[in-house]
Amino acid sequence: MIILDCDEVIKKLKSMENPSAVQPMAKYGINPKNNLGITVTNIIKLSKEIGKDHQLAQELWSTEIRDARLLACLIDDPKQVTEKQMESWVMDFNSWDLCDHCCGHLFDKTEFAYDKVQEWCTRDEEFVKRAGFALLAFLILHDKKKGDEVFLKYLPIIKREAVDERNYVKKALNWALRHIGKRSQFLNKKAIKTAKEIKRMDSKAARWIATDAIRELTSEKVQERLRKKKISTSKKR
Repeated sequence: MIILDCDEVIKKLKSMENPSAVQPMAKYGINPKNNLGITVTNIIKLSKEIGKDHQLAQELWSTEIRDARLLACLIDDPKQVTEKQMESWVMDFNSWDLCDHCCGHLFDKTEFAYDKVQEWCTRDEEFVKRAGFALLAFLILHDKKKGDEVFLKYLPIIKREAVDERNYVKKALNWALRHIGKRSQFLNKKAIKTAKEIKRMDSKAARWIATDAIRELTSEKVQERLRKKKISTSKKR
């Protein structure tokens, strides 16, 4: 690990700047403002060199540079992240990539993660609401200790919010629904049932969310994986 202050890190990031990559990123919905065009792979590599540093993470975030904020999410210590910090950072989200990166590399490891899912999924701000469902998707994927009943309670919330037509919100809703349905055979059946109910709603967004989820959750690939997972779990018992 190397010891660097904020100015040194920013200098290092600017030495890695790739302006030609910014416009192509914008085509995929990544905000070009304050964007150095550095790949996530290179940012991850730098984060490993730096190690965990909560204070440095705060300073990097305050620069408002997209790449510095991505780095901040990787080097911050989730045990030191406060609820106040999460509320502050989520209001700074201005692009889906920063939202998802922060939720999947930092927020999902904090003690407030499940509380924030419950709160943010009902908020009006586009990226705050996306953060709620993205965070849920990451928790389903990463938290292996929780039982099915923990995630079952989120299906009614997904159904209720499925009429949100905003692109970044509906995609996160779909993402969370599919992840729930891929966690176990029990949740698969429940998620498919919910998706069918959503499909009957008078909303273009709801029909898209449901149709896409049903297509994947009923696929032979997913069904076979869930059957093997159940057999493997049974053997361990």
